[in-house]
Amino acid sequence: MNISEAKIARDASGRALAHNDRRIGGILAEQGKLDGRDIRRVLELQQTEGLRFGEASLRLKLITVEDLHHAIARQYGLPHLLPDNERVSSELVVAYEPFHPCAEEIRALRTHLLIRWARGTMRGCMLAIVSASHGDGRSYLVANLAVAFSQLGQRTLLIDADLRQPRQHRIFDVPDRVGLSAVLGGRGGGRSAVVALPEFGPLSLLPAGACPPNPMELLSRDAFAALLRELQPDFDVILFDTPPTESCADAHGVAFRSGNVLIVARRNRSRLAATDGLVAQMTNAGAHAVGTVFNAF
Repeated sequence: MNISEAKIARDASGRALAHNDRRIGGILAEQGKLDGRDIRRVLELQQTEGLRFGEASLRLKLITVEDLHHAIARQYGLPHLLPDNERVSSELVVAYEPFHPCAEEIRALRTHLLIRWARGTMRGCMLAIVSASHGDGRSYLVANLAVAFSQLGQRTLLIDADLRQPRQHRIFDVPDRVGLSAVLGGRGGGRSAVVALPEFGPLSLLPAGACPPNPMELLSRDAFAALLRELQPDFDVILFDTPPTESCADAHGVAFRSGNVLIVARRNRSRLAATDGLVAQMTNAGAHAVGTVFNAF
């Protein structure tokens, strides 16, 4: 094989880091899946049967299909996490299992959003993920969607605007001592609170920070708009996690600032009337509802 391939190595935390110029055999050897004797056997079978390296390895039962999938993802520069990484939440299916059916659905959603942006049917590059109820899957969806955009090479910022029960810092395993609440409260600069997550590609996270006593007021201040103006030139896509609208109106303010909302409903859980009402609420808040996602996972 003469093509340039991607190399992924472990850092101190066991996460995956992208490098250059590695082949499938080298990647599998680096993972400890193949040794020198195994590679010679694979090469011999390749020559006699005309198989690809991965196919020959599978034929000899030296690796599993999952091993090959992860090696191919690394080869093509698809940032993802190593299977034995226990620090970051397993909810990040796009990063842990890039060939999982759920990951495919999220990438399909990413494609639809990119088409809408390209056609000019969405305003700007910001999108808030909203839902009516707890447990609808907002945090899960926005976290995976952020990873999916970054895997495409888009400079992506995920802002956890749920200042009541934030989850993104736990999903990505980052500190939340300084976050959105501190910035809006005048106790920190916007860029200094953003955490880069290079193991996922060009992805950054602005965690929620400490839960304040007045989240709605903070999100309604001009400081929020000023923060977005400061950050927007540095990113191609900005996504917002939000609290459920049944418990507070915080998401309405975030929707107004973002200009676009994606509504999440969960199959066999969300009430149709609540979801329909949410579309009207977001429109009244001055946001464009780009669509509804029915979460079946």
